Amino acid sequence: MSNFENFHPALQHHIVNSLGWRELRPFQDAVIPHSLAGEHLIVLAPTAGGKTEAAFFPVLSRMLSEGWQGLSVLYLCPIKALLNNLDQRLQRYSTLLGRRAALWHGDVKTTARQRILRDPPDCLLTTPESLEVMLVSPKVDARTLFSGLRVVIVDEIHAFAGDDRGWHLLSVLERISHLAGREVQRIGLSATVGNPDLLVDWLAGSCKAPRRVLLPPPGPALTSDVKLDFVGSLQNAAVVINRLHRGEKRLVFVDSRARAEQLGLALRQAGTTTFVTHSSLSQDQRHQAEEAFASRDDCVIVATSVLELGVDVGDLDRVIQLDSPSTVSSFLQRMGRTGRRAGTTRNCLFLATSEDALLQAAGLMDLWASGYVEPVVPPPDPYHVLAQQLMALVLQEGGIGRRTWLEWVAGVPGFAAMSPDQITGIVQHMLDQDLLWDEEGLLGIGRAGEKAYDRRHFMELMSVFLSPPLFRVLHGREELGHVDAQTFLGKQEGPRVLLLGGRPWRVTHVDWSQHVAWVEASDARGKSSWRGEGRGLGFQLCQAMQRVLATSESRPDWSQRAADRIELLRDKFAWLTVEGTVLVRDEDGEIVWWTYAGIGANASLAPTLSELAKCRVVPSSFALTFDGTMTLADAERAIAELRAPDPETLWPAVDEAAEKELKFADCLPPGLSREILAGRLRDLDGVRYSLSDVIRHCVMAAEDRRPVDGN
Repeated sequence: MSNFENFHPALQHHIVNSLGWRELRPFQDAVIPHSLAGEHLIVLAPTAGGKTEAAFFPVLSRMLSEGWQGLSVLYLCPIKALLNNLDQRLQRYSTLLGRRAALWHGDVKTTARQRILRDPPDCLLTTPESLEVMLVSPKVDARTLFSGLRVVIVDEIHAFAGDDRGWHLLSVLERISHLAGREVQRIGLSATVGNPDLLVDWLAGSCKAPRRVLLPPPGPALTSDVKLDFVGSLQNAAVVINRLHRGEKRLVFVDSRARAEQLGLALRQAGTTTFVTHSSLSQDQRHQAEEAFASRDDCVIVATSVLELGVDVGDLDRVIQLDSPSTVSSFLQRMGRTGRRAGTTRNCLFLATSEDALLQAAGLMDLWASGYVEPVVPPPDPYHVLAQQLMALVLQEGGIGRRTWLEWVAGVPGFAAMSPDQITGIVQHMLDQDLLWDEEGLLGIGRAGEKAYDRRHFMELMSVFLSPPLFRVLHGREELGHVDAQTFLGKQEGPRVLLLGGRPWRVTHVDWSQHVAWVEASDARGKSSWRGEGRGLGFQLCQAMQRVLATSESRPDWSQRAADRIELLRDKFAWLTVEGTVLVRDEDGEIVWWTYAGIGANASLAPTLSELAKCRVVPSSFALTFDGTMTLADAERAIAELRAPDPETLWPAVDEAAEKELKFADCLPPGLSREILAGRLRDLDGVRYSLSDVIRHCVMAAEDRRPVDGN
């Protein structure tokens, strides 16, 4: 008997007759008994594999069978665009059964939110930040609103779990469960997770019901057409994209907003119908671009990771990646946007604009071919999120007991790992700094806390990530999007022109007090800036890049241009081995320890190595560079001494500038925020790898640039 028959009869009827589905997919059918039993689940399936229905249909069945009333289901997504995309689909499924779904996020109008509060839907699509707003708002009766909650579905859960938004999400779920007075079923959905068993434990936390990972049944291996080409520049990439695959719908991923704007403009100038979308464009601008792209055939949309997370832009013919993402997971999400139509194949073309990007893409492709997907690791020590939750609870409850507040969020795994003394120290520090006050055991927001966070009704408390100072960009009354304040800094000859939406705009006026810039259309060259783009690479990807350099094999998925350039790189790095580290004195006399251990490991080694070498040692993802006059033997002695201490004692250095990037750092005792950031950057496995192997060393002869083996 199919599990489908366990659905409520009305749901069975509408799936077959209203939706016209002859049957569910096997993995969707397999989810049914576990979801109906109230188990906490991680459901994994490829992009466009039907995860939404796998999670939502059993919940609808329970809603009917058990007679749930009021708001009983939350559907959470990491970005508003994905919520907007799912809204119509979930509304249709709900309406077929006489139930309702509704949308709530920052762009939803006040009148729509008021309707939701007057007459709550059965399912609410929202974000964790919007839930936080509901919990603390005096205009929302949160106890009544969430009293009937039974299930929370978290889409693209990997996008939450890997950073502090995940801890915030779990904290909000704990507080809502506390208000509901019951354990709420938690269902997480993802296409790419390397460690789902850990993730389901993270999601379920202290919940008592069984937890389970559900994978799609094994089937024939999906064929994928993946190619790597070397084009050398962004302008050359635009030429290739313009000439290649004409008549097809192409999605081009770029890993920075500034580069997305530059490529979008270059493609338009080459005569390609092009749209641009990224997080700093206004909702209206993004919506127009995505809708126009979805309705056309011969066109290109240039996007950052905002289109990685399942937003529907219609059937795609091609995915093109400018340079390379930093993880296999991102690559799989992006490639998964193709191959959805019968008879089509998943595909991705890498266009590398530099040698570094070429090598990174080649390493990433090798990792993917080996079946590797990065584990999603929740960041350790979320003390600052705990402090944020304490202030949010004060607002939610209008003051909260100093002895009882922790009960609301104690089930969050990251908080449960903290010692009572650590938690007490944070509370005391917040009291000492007047961020909180204590009146006979009742905690409230202090004067310093109001000054720091009481802007726009404490909106700064609603999220756990810092937003850089952004300027709204207006063309008349139309909002185009946002750019970083640094776009307007520095000397400028002639009018300042910025890029937004793949089009140049001349700045006519800047209001620094209101953070608004007015613009008009222009034909001149422009440039926009955003902070926070670009991080170091991880251990596994760096190791894969080392293997590409140290072997002689030419892959069939490399173009001739890519193969030729990689051969040049191999010649340049002829001293490199497939495994292990190499100490090199180059032709300029600079000494570099090539570890290929990733930024976390090398940053952890650098401070102590600097002390031992008595010079500054600069870490990168691939190497540590000795910034001083010394011999190869001096460097080798310093590295040998580095092996003496326990690797557990080696920590990266964190400067004041980095510390300011941690939101709510002012709520923590002195030094704790640096400890948090150092612990999150450190890669102990990479450190152990770097210190475990015999180091080869060589000297680069200046006259022929060839290595001379020093061992």
